[in-house]
Amino acid sequence: MNCLVGYLNAARSLGESGVATILDLRDSHVEFWDQNDNLAIHTNRGIDALDKYANFLRDRVAIETEYAGKLRRLVKNYQPKKKEEEDNEFTSMQAFRNLLKEVGDLAGQREVVSESLQLQIIAGVTLLSKTLREERKKCLSDGANLQQNLTTQLSSLDRAKRNYEKAYRDSEKAVDSYKRADMDLNLSRAEVERYKNVMTAKIQQSDDAKNEYANQLQKTNNLQQQHFSMLLPAVLNRLQELDEKRTRGFREFIVGAADVESSVAPIIARCMEGIVKAGESINEKEDTFKVIERYQSGFTPPRDIPFEDLSKCDPDSVQDSHYSNSTSNHLTIKGTMSANKLRKRVGIFNIFGSNKQRQIIEACITMKNSLTADGQKEDFSDLPPNQRRKKLQGKIAELTQSIAQETKARDGLMKMKIVYEANSSLGNPMTVEGQLNESEHKLEKLKVDLKKYQDFLEKACQVPAATSSPQASRNQLQNGHRTSRHSNGSADDHHDDGDDQPDDAGSLSSSSASPESGLGTSHTSLPGSGQGSANENAIGEDTYYETEVETLNPLGTCRALYPFEASSEGSIPMSEGEELQVIEIDQGDGWTRVRRANNSNGWDEGFVPTSYIECTLYA
Repeated sequence: MNCLVGYLNAARSLGESGVATILDLRDSHVEFWDQNDNLAIHTNRGIDALDKYANFLRDRVAIETEYAGKLRRLVKNYQPKKKEEEDNEFTSMQAFRNLLKEVGDLAGQREVVSESLQLQIIAGVTLLSKTLREERKKCLSDGANLQQNLTTQLSSLDRAKRNYEKAYRDSEKAVDSYKRADMDLNLSRAEVERYKNVMTAKIQQSDDAKNEYANQLQKTNNLQQQHFSMLLPAVLNRLQELDEKRTRGFREFIVGAADVESSVAPIIARCMEGIVKAGESINEKEDTFKVIERYQSGFTPPRDIPFEDLSKCDPDSVQDSHYSNSTSNHLTIKGTMSANKLRKRVGIFNIFGSNKQRQIIEACITMKNSLTADGQKEDFSDLPPNQRRKKLQGKIAELTQSIAQETKARDGLMKMKIVYEANSSLGNPMTVEGQLNESEHKLEKLKVDLKKYQDFLEKACQVPAATSSPQASRNQLQNGHRTSRHSNGSADDHHDDGDDQPDDAGSLSSSSASPESGLGTSHTSLPGSGQGSANENAIGEDTYYETEVETLNPLGTCRALYPFEASSEGSIPMSEGEELQVIEIDQGDGWTRVRRANNSNGWDEGFVPTSYIECTLYA
């Protein structure tokens, strides 16, 4: 603001000093009768200075426009991405969005300054400069004409004077010749008379030249007096007015440019206030609470691992525990085969043959179709208890709002139908009937979904809190404590005998370089389907199937770097740039297992080359 005040003061001082100088010139215009050329140079420099100021404004407008454009690009580049929308609830991110909004408003104000300077100031300066140059040219032309007239008159005076001087000398010679002839007694009277006539003619010519000289002198003096007292001062006054106009315009344009800047200063100040307000709105305690609310799982920390004295246990139970541990060693907390214990992927179509196995496959497919677009189950049962309840509550609120909107739409259609039935000229009631039926059907579907999610929430609230989180259970597995779940749903705790358990030949990972030996679209393979004994298959079959039906959560996402055409069993095609979910990482064979949502609200799973994708695993 102080800069703008100084800007205005400089403009006013420029106008006052210029006017004072011009007033001095007006009072002393007679003294500048011989400074016409210098005054012409001065006025030309003044107009050049005005043009220079116009060029300065053009460069400034270009800078303002570029600055505003870069600010807008900056705001656009730092807008939150769609994948970052979940972080928008934090006060720090909300403050950052408000900051971007205020910076965008600042860019708008710089654009206003640029447009105003272009339309109001630069256009005015350009027009004034053109007008001044035309007026100056006319003034200089008039001054040149006056000077030319005076020069012509002075030339006539000089010529008349020279003629008079010659005639006067000739008359004096004629008089001398006549006097000598009159005194010469040898000349005849006729010759003397001739000398006398010549003398008389020369005297008459001298008198005529004298009169002409006097006449030209009088005309020259009159013209010169008029030139220096009236005509030339008039031209100088016009130059003075022109210079005054230029100086006054200079002042007005500088003040106008400052006014343009001042007009946006209050808005810019409000933008700064908005930025400060956005910064002050950040609340670290509130953000911490939201982080807790988001990631609080509801699981309790794991309990102490009990000591098992093998010397006091029944040998048969120890043997059963040994086998159970050998089976559970190959299962993760999700009930899938552990990657570091497996050696071979077995094709799904090569291992399932019985009716029971086909039923399990159908159950798995049904479960996959019940997943949402983001890979979660419809009832969110794959989430921790607290997060599951929040998801269900959010879904119920969304459905409630949709029901309210659809109810209003249905009521409006019913009122329209009643009006059409009362007055058929307004419209045909049957045209509304189809829309009303569709609205009723949609409303009924929303109510069914609402009831379904309310039941999900009621069941989620009735389920007691889990005693341990998946991470805690994984820690238990690493510490030697195993839990094998049988088909009856009971769980027995066993002690791990170490890493000396035999590797199951039917594993998920494979050392081959092709997915033909892998699972294809299956989740895991059955234990004992490879080189294991039939007895082991019989013992572990029910136990394995009970843990098999649960679908894996995605380990991360991947993007296809190149297109891939599936040419072998178990692989799936992908296009360049396609986004997929990673459900099993590369086990060293060069293939990664992925899945994608299909058009039938289900999932397509299979293997793709690891070198063809760029993976981003979840933390």
